[in-house]
This record gives sequence, C-alpha cells and structure tokens, in this order.
Amino acid sequence: MALELTDANFQTTVLDSDKLTVVDFWAEWCGPCRAIGPVIEELAKEYDGKANIGKLNVDNNPNVSVNYGITSIPAILFIKGGKVVDKQIGAVPKSVLEKKIQAHL
Repeated sequence: MALELTDANFQTTVLDSDKLTVVDFWAEWCGPCRAIGPVIEELAKEYDGKANIGKLNVDNNPNVSVNYGITSIPAILFIKGGKVVDKQIGAVPKSVLEKKIQAHL
C-alpha cells in the first residue's frame, strides 16, 4: 500500500531515506489524480522493499507542495538522496512511471 505522506513526515520518510521515493501529489477533487491512484497503489506493491511509493494530499499538506512548486496535479516527483531526480506532471500510463523508477533504482 502506498505511504501516506504529510508535511509532518516528509523529511524523515522521503528526504532522509536512502531509497528512491516516488511522491504522488494529489487531491480528492482531481479526476486525473483519482485515475492514477490505483496505478500508484500497484507500483507500491510491486516495488515494496526496493522503492518507497507514497501519496501526498496537496489540500491537507500545503507546505511540501509549495516547497516543490506544485501548481498542477497529479504531479509525481522521484526523489533520491533528498533531491528530485525526475518528475512527471499529469496522468500517464503505468509503463511511463515504471521506466522512470527503473532508471533511478
């Protein structure tokens, strides 16, 4: 299951992690976010132990969203070693996200 990321746990769960972390910035009211939600859950299962996959609700966690300049969602950031190594804006097929994950594992 995808991690629930928040302003409170972002530093320890994402930035301090030595693993690649995939962060899905989303909101309840966003149609494309709801469409990509099941893909994020599938990736969380498939990459369990290899990468951290999580979701951050932008409405409930404005600080992280502002820090990363998130202006449109879904926005998916790939973070490793505390730095953004890749990103994807908008809903895309699972294969696109898998390629990006593989490239940074």
